[in-house]
Amino acid sequence: MRAACYERTGPAAEVLRLAELPDPVPGAGELRVKLAWSGVNPSDVKSRAGLRTSTLPFARIVPHSDGMGVIDGVGEGVDARRLGERVWVWNAAWGRPDGTAAGYVTLPQAQAVPLPANTPDEAGACLGIPALTAIHAVMAGGGVQGKRVLVAGGAGAVGHYAVQFARLLGARQVLATVSSAEKGRLASAAGADEVIDYKRDDAAAAVLKATGGSGVDRVVELDIAANGALDTAAIAANGDWVVYGSSAARFSLDFFPLIAKNVTARFFIVYHLPPAERAAATAKLTELLSAGRLSHNITHRVPLSDIVKAHQLVESGSAGGNVVVDVSA
Repeated sequence: MRAACYERTGPAAEVLRLAELPDPVPGAGELRVKLAWSGVNPSDVKSRAGLRTSTLPFARIVPHSDGMGVIDGVGEGVDARRLGERVWVWNAAWGRPDGTAAGYVTLPQAQAVPLPANTPDEAGACLGIPALTAIHAVMAGGGVQGKRVLVAGGAGAVGHYAVQFARLLGARQVLATVSSAEKGRLASAAGADEVIDYKRDDAAAAVLKATGGSGVDRVVELDIAANGALDTAAIAANGDWVVYGSSAARFSLDFFPLIAKNVTARFFIVYHLPPAERAAATAKLTELLSAGRLSHNITHRVPLSDIVKAHQLVESGSAGGNVVVDVSA
């Protein structure tokens, strides 16, 4: 099979290469997916760049945890009736050497989820990390029914989904921060009641004004290091702070405003969702997909031969949405 891979960390143009690798064979409890699309996420490019560690856990890595395709092989113990099933996959490259930037991937059967017939193929490559992160951030801790919600980066890969989920799951008011008028229009179309351009406006003051001075009941935060002060000012008493990312390994927060408001802080990484929470998020996501309630902000569809470009788009922050790689050729 044709695959993208790397054997050392570094810049995409220096370490990513295309190779012909053996077609994988599913083992017991596994299935094989003939992939059509592979999703590129920030965690994929950080791992390839060596930002967490320059020591590879495997001699060769095929990157990307998200993907979409059709089951074309099953191992011992897997129901053969799953053959031919359209699926999306999660955690393909998490703790494993072989991800979805390839013609095929084998993985435990639970990591291939049926994709509703009305969902576009390439959207299936955006579900494992962006959509599941967003829906868990909205559903965690009792959800957002009747609450005011602030989504940081409401036009980004995760934020665009989070705005939709907050709206669809009963939020009283949905606010989103963005960095441009164009991104503001995207967040508004996704369901945001108020869009705040943090580069132009005093974001904390704008949140308080939009909420009548009370602040928001939940913040869905992609970068606590950058936005900690804003969130501290914008969150309401007894508010819920759900954090899934940070641009810095260390950050500081003002203690007294947070304790005075009885703020609850929740940190999570989607790769490590407990089984029950992953199942609940996946079930709700499937329900909304089946009902045709979601839009997918896929801004770049890149052939596998341009894998370097795909990584550079995500790494630079210039993608403006989800980047997917066509691995079907």
